[in-house]
Amino acid sequence: QVQLVESGGGSVQAGGSLRLSCAASGSILTINAMAWHRQAPGKLRELVAVITNDGSTNYADSVKGRFTISRDNVKNTVYLQMNSLKPEDTAVYYCNAAVVDYIRLRPYDYWGQGTQVTVSS
Repeated sequence: QVQLVESGGGSVQAGGSLRLSCAASGSILTINAMAWHRQAPGKLRELVAVITNDGSTNYADSVKGRFTISRDNVKNTVYLQMNSLKPEDTAVYYCNAAVVDYIRLRPYDYWGQGTQVTVSS
């Protein structure tokens, strides 16, 4: 069994910054890609940023230049540094990891419980 636990959400004024963390734990053999998604009220969940296990990254156009995704492979943790936040960034943010665990021995998508980010104007 694998768990993803997020932290770092909260409320901030427009132009401010927040840093999200997501730590994976459990029967982990290796983790492939790790990503952050978000879902605003009344909208579909969208991919915000993704990072592969060799450090390659990709971002949604709406966050390029403002958000930075990174990971610590020793700690099995992925981070999302969010700068110059805008009210439209308000959403529940979810982390996601493609984990190879000792039971399945193949990649399986795990999700965190979500953390609220609220940006006020």
